[in-house]
Amino acid sequence: MTYPTVTVRSLLAVGALALSLTALAVFAALCPAAPFVPTGPTVSFTEYVQPASAASPPFAAILFVPVTWLPVATLKAVVVVGNVLLLALLVRLSWRFAAHRHAPTPVPTPTPVPTPVRFSRPSVPVPVLSWVPVLLCVAVALWLEPVLRTVLFGEIGLALTCVVLWDLTRPDHALGKGFALGVVAGVELAPALFIAYLLLAGRPDAVRAGLTALGSLIGTMLLGALVLPGASLDFWTLRVFETGRAGEGWTTDNQSLQGLFARALRTTEPGVGWAVACVVITFAGLWLARRAVVRKGLETWGILVTALTALLVSPVSWSHHWVWCVPLLTVLLAEGRWRTAAAVALVFAARTFRLVPHEGGAELRLPWWQQPLASPYALLGLVLLAYVAYRCHAPRTRTATRRRATAVAGQLSASNSSASTIR
Repeated sequence: MTYPTVTVRSLLAVGALALSLTALAVFAALCPAAPFVPTGPTVSFTEYVQPASAASPPFAAILFVPVTWLPVATLKAVVVVGNVLLLALLVRLSWRFAAHRHAPTPVPTPTPVPTPVRFSRPSVPVPVLSWVPVLLCVAVALWLEPVLRTVLFGEIGLALTCVVLWDLTRPDHALGKGFALGVVAGVELAPALFIAYLLLAGRPDAVRAGLTALGSLIGTMLLGALVLPGASLDFWTLRVFETGRAGEGWTTDNQSLQGLFARALRTTEPGVGWAVACVVITFAGLWLARRAVVRKGLETWGILVTALTALLVSPVSWSHHWVWCVPLLTVLLAEGRWRTAAAVALVFAARTFRLVPHEGGAELRLPWWQQPLASPYALLGLVLLAYVAYRCHAPRTRTATRRRATAVAGQLSASNSSASTIR
């Protein structure tokens, strides 16, 4: 029997994680707002009243009924430990997600349009991330603000992101691909944009997965209507159209376009300008995601662009919803873009929106120079969309220029050879 070798790197990884978890426990103990796990009223199948501020369909209440069976203290411990484990799983899934870009692919036929890199099993297995880098990544990622808030406040963002990323990165021919995505969309509505992405991806396998996800989403709606008919009717006919039902959208905790517009315009109702911007960003984001996949073969960025678009156009994207920063940073590191990854990590770790005045409606009275500090995630999302748009255009232009230069050089070389032969 062989045993794993204990190395200096493994000891450092374990020590870093232990130090990070200890600091997290101290921070939670000293934080004015102690870790909070929302429990809400006891849910039963016979009597349930849809809260006026509910942002999730009734199916979510059905799914989380077992949570109400645990004591609050036990539930807090389970959720915190579970979120740390989910972070480790998200790191591994993100590595597999980013590594597919570098998986060997067949030699493409001579054509100006590249063959998309699909999430299928490559001829050479994707390298598995060992446990030492996972521990180091978890120790560092814990202090990214979206992750830290998710862990301390018992949110489910890490779980939803893991399920979506796992389902989207399954092989195209995998049985039931898209089903889990539809279930997640039945819990939180924002991931439903991934269904549109699959339907517009331009591949039969992706369209089949999108239809499976759509059917799964409809199934969650029907199940909710069967178990909680009154709450389902109220939600899908009234609550779903109330963009302010989840909370005050103008607070700095809201890092969506609605929060950005509300704070910039100094109004609690951003109105038509925000609605038009959401429509434009939605169509532009889906078009850009499809272009990244079909024209450039960058399926990792197609998925990331869709995630960023969903976070931007959602009426409320609390800061802990931006846990997609973990796959984003992993892809940047896998591509060797260290400076960009460092800048993005700094944005997600700086917590600048907590440094500006944010109590008693002070968010609506911020001077112009504090506006970027109040909306760092939303602005970063817009910058990343512009970066992907430039990347989808510029490399092709440079490639075409190099091809023309190579053709001209070849013609000159051929003419020189002919001239020397004549002489």
